[in-house]
Amino acid sequence: GSFAVWGGLFSMIDCSMVRMRGKEDPWNSITSGALTGAILAARNGPVAMVGSAAMGGILLALIEGAGILLTRFASTQFPNGKEPSD
Repeated sequence: GSFAVWGGLFSMIDCSMVRMRGKEDPWNSITSGALTGAILAARNGPVAMVGSAAMGGILLALIEGAGILLTRFASTQFPNGKEPSD
């Protein structure tokens, strides 16, 4: 249903951002989340679009931030890609 529409629109915008900008980084996902929220709320007016864009951008920023923190934490656990041998 609606989650599939959200996911499809998000992916389309995200892939377009990667193609236009020529790089894959967290800003693509954050912008894609904001634009997806705005587009899906367009029928409810500009105020709803702004609110949904803000929520989409914030949600994706939190997800991207958590991913970055987990990656940094994991890289400190196993420096140089070597796992400890017992």
